[in-house]
Amino acid sequence: MAYEPRMASALSGATVGQLSYWRRGQDQILVPEVSAERPILYSFRDIIALRAFVLLREKRPLQTIRRALNNLREIVEVDHLSRYKLVEQGRRSIALVQEDGEGAIDLVDKPGQQLTVIKLGDVLQSFPLGDMEVPNLTRPRQRISVRPTVRGGHPVVAGTRVNYELVAGLVRDGVPPEEVKDFYPGVTAAAARDAASFADYVERTSRRKSA
Repeated sequence: MAYEPRMASALSGATVGQLSYWRRGQDQILVPEVSAERPILYSFRDIIALRAFVLLREKRPLQTIRRALNNLREIVEVDHLSRYKLVEQGRRSIALVQEDGEGAIDLVDKPGQQLTVIKLGDVLQSFPLGDMEVPNLTRPRQRISVRPTVRGGHPVVAGTRVNYELVAGLVRDGVPPEEVKDFYPGVTAAAARDAASFADYVERTSRRKSA
């Protein structure tokens, strides 16, 4: 599965500009797993990691996040960043939650020190970001689904393999949501409205400026 920057932005909450900045330089935050060269393509695991960074970025400066990642690489043999749960700790620090969930390791103020966990929340759930709401990753709309095993993780109408853009395109072309089922029998009017709503959201996020 692979997501171009526009969809990666919509599903993660990061702006397209942030994605570009975060994958460049010696202290990059995340290099796309599928393709770091044009066409730029992110994996599903990349999206999960990016959502965690977006949440942390609301509470911590980018410099602190980079320092945490650098220290993480010194403390453990790093696999893909989606495997690690990073949480805000105290007023300034970031911690790595241990696999048993019983403790955490400081990555900024006192790297390596054991800490009590302060949970940030599940990055798969929806969360507020400025004047917008980043949707649930696997259900960005009630009737829109993102599943790695269906259409390579591309958003589809839940319970079908129909890409949301196909349905949204019909609605935008003037087809009433109630009549979309004439084209795609498994798509209800409510699902057609959700597809159009998600398409509007993707377009709005692609126009956002980096903070």
